[in-house]
Amino acid sequence: MGNSFGCSASGERLVSAARDGDFMEAKMLLDFNPCLAKYSTFGGLNSPLHFAAAKGHNEIVTLLLENGADVNSRNYCGQTSLMQACRYGHWEVVQTLLLFRCNVTRADYLSGRTALHFAAVNGHVRCIRLLVADFVPSAPYETIRGQTDVQGDGQGGKNKYEQSPLSKFVNKAADGGITALHMAALNGYFDCVQLLLDLCANVSATTFHYGTSMDLIGAGSTPLHYAACGGNLKCCQVLLARGASRTTLNCNGWLPLDVARMWSRHWLEPLLAPSSDTVIPVFPPSKYLSLPLMSVLNIAREYGLQSSTVSDETDTCAVCLERACSVAAEGCGHGLCVRCALYLCSTCNISSETVGPPGSIPCPLCRHGITSFTKFPGSSTKETKLQMSLGLCTPCILHQCDPDSQSPACTPDFRKNRVVSVSSDLFCPVTCSPFPSVAIPLCTCNDGPCLSFETGEVEETLENSPRRSQIISTEQEKEERPRLERTTCSSMFWGRRSCSREHQCNSEINA
Repeated sequence: MGNSFGCSASGERLVSAARDGDFMEAKMLLDFNPCLAKYSTFGGLNSPLHFAAAKGHNEIVTLLLENGADVNSRNYCGQTSLMQACRYGHWEVVQTLLLFRCNVTRADYLSGRTALHFAAVNGHVRCIRLLVADFVPSAPYETIRGQTDVQGDGQGGKNKYEQSPLSKFVNKAADGGITALHMAALNGYFDCVQLLLDLCANVSATTFHYGTSMDLIGAGSTPLHYAACGGNLKCCQVLLARGASRTTLNCNGWLPLDVARMWSRHWLEPLLAPSSDTVIPVFPPSKYLSLPLMSVLNIAREYGLQSSTVSDETDTCAVCLERACSVAAEGCGHGLCVRCALYLCSTCNISSETVGPPGSIPCPLCRHGITSFTKFPGSSTKETKLQMSLGLCTPCILHQCDPDSQSPACTPDFRKNRVVSVSSDLFCPVTCSPFPSVAIPLCTCNDGPCLSFETGEVEETLENSPRRSQIISTEQEKEERPRLERTTCSSMFWGRRSCSREHQCNSEINA
């Protein structure tokens, strides 16, 4: 691994500098030995880039990448630095990693989560906006939405949009069929839910049984079931406004109304009742939708963020008053430097209803709605020695098997989600409870205390337990009869071990 590239002590010093944000120390170490940028720790295999991205030290992230750090390097859990930045909401770091063409579609080893899942589960909507930038063209939103609208009730089959790379990325499911929309709805992040729906996330996506499945809600649950569990009224309203069904049953036979009652979300009952006549408000497009982001991101990748020096022949950027104008807004034609244009596209959260077409951002000079940027002629392409490989569409996204069509239930008013057989390609060899935000009891043993997997602890527990003989006799009976009927601790060993894996990786970063 990266430990072979130099003294281990120097590598640990670089890790400490990346964690603490000590730019001068990191620069001194990399000037002495640039190969230290590829160093990784012995325990969790976290690189200095993982530490800097998790802590939000954007200058050190840039320094490491310029010295040859692998932008797509994985730690022991298969998590990249992009996932760490999305977990903690450092959108500036996400922007920098995208400029160096990181792979946004990679999933971790534990539960198949992408960076989009990490951003959605913690409600980091700016990170979501950046992650989908390479999939959303800089074109009028009406023309895109006209070709990509998903039918509201989900019964009309798949259309052209659902075969697009954007839809495959947004609707990519982690273990158990959980999408980013499920997690944003569960945790009540309305802005994330609205943005994902504007990107045409599937409101009818259902979960399925998978080892440590979400038994508290049930397999076959839609994002509306998860929103009912979370209890956020606006999330339920926007899901219903975009075509979610109140009458969908999961595999436990529960409606979203039943889930709300189980979790004491009584304020949702008038809205989720199957015969409800509650008026659902009309929601405008998300204010975090940014159409020109793709164009300015590509310009920044090709020509860099450092604009040419100001001269008599060039105009000065009207925002920063320091750098020369290098991009022009289509429509009004006002010029900005590429750095200010990128910052504007990444941070603007003004409703497009007041400035122009949906998804546009206001020009800082005339308030005209901008949907795209173009570069000024004469800009020189930057020289780069970095690895520029961005896989926008990996095989798991482009060639994902379509689930079988669901057969209608006997009653026409209710549609019950039946979990179909799942291809083995979707399963990860090591799994755990997919998301820590929902506490799920992993053990269902009723024959005594749940035993640890360390040998010494097991023996000590058995010796001190007054039910030792009873446990031993029970174990002998289990060996005589054929295995399984119900899930036991031993069958969940891999799930618990994978949880300890992630804890080990995260404890290094948060030390």
